[in-house]
Amino acid sequence: MIIVKVNIGNHEFSIIWDGVYYHALSNYPNISEWELNGVIKFVDYESLYGRKVEFVSDNQEIIEKINYALSNKNEFINVEKPEKITECTACKQKGCVTKYLCHTAPFENALSIIKSGSILSAVKARNISAEQLKLEPRNAAKDPTDYFEYLMLSWGNCQAGDRLVMERKLEREPNEEDLNKGFTPGVRFFFKYDELVKHPNAVFDGYHPLKIKDELTLIDNVFAIIIPELYRDKFESILTEHIKDRVYYIDSNNKDIWEWSESVYKFIDTL
Repeated sequence: MIIVKVNIGNHEFSIIWDGVYYHALSNYPNISEWELNGVIKFVDYESLYGRKVEFVSDNQEIIEKINYALSNKNEFINVEKPEKITECTACKQKGCVTKYLCHTAPFENALSIIKSGSILSAVKARNISAEQLKLEPRNAAKDPTDYFEYLMLSWGNCQAGDRLVMERKLEREPNEEDLNKGFTPGVRFFFKYDELVKHPNAVFDGYHPLKIKDELTLIDNVFAIIIPELYRDKFESILTEHIKDRVYYIDSNNKDIWEWSESVYKFIDTL
């Protein structure tokens, strides 16, 4: 059986990399009920795909609380989502604002998404098996096969989606220079969390804010689409009347990943 390690500590942010989930906490060493809910969902999801989870931490009290939560799931299953999660505080909001969800796609993929009217999982979009996708060099994080059966969403004000676009482009983990002068912004598709969480194919795996199995249609679900101004001409000719009024263009010139994320979210928050 494959073992997935969850390392809970005073990390700068949460990330799964090469089979290890480096789990940051909003108020280390305290672990909240929402975070314990996430731990339960993570174990349940990993178990669904035949993987066993092992927890490590430099704080034994955290491990004890996790063991209690896993033995008493009903106490944590209906925990209310906080308005802001501060596992990572690198952005201007000093945490992930949970009102919106976002899927970020490279320019070429975004064209296909808008033409087809749906965001597809990697398996469906590329018509390649999950096993093949897992072995590609651009899977720098060494994600497992099932990840490619879902489309991933990040929190609305987070730069994680654009970071992933850069990771896929470079086929390695991007460095600071890549995210500054070498940064290429993606196209962002925004959704309201409270609505999308009701989607029949929605899954909370305890790591991503939410992900959708197979396909997500734009006409029924998208709240707004943010496109870098430099791509305007490429998109205007393919927009349908159904989503045209939900598309906005923002100038990305000379912006690094943080400045771009901030300008996009500031705009979204005014809609």
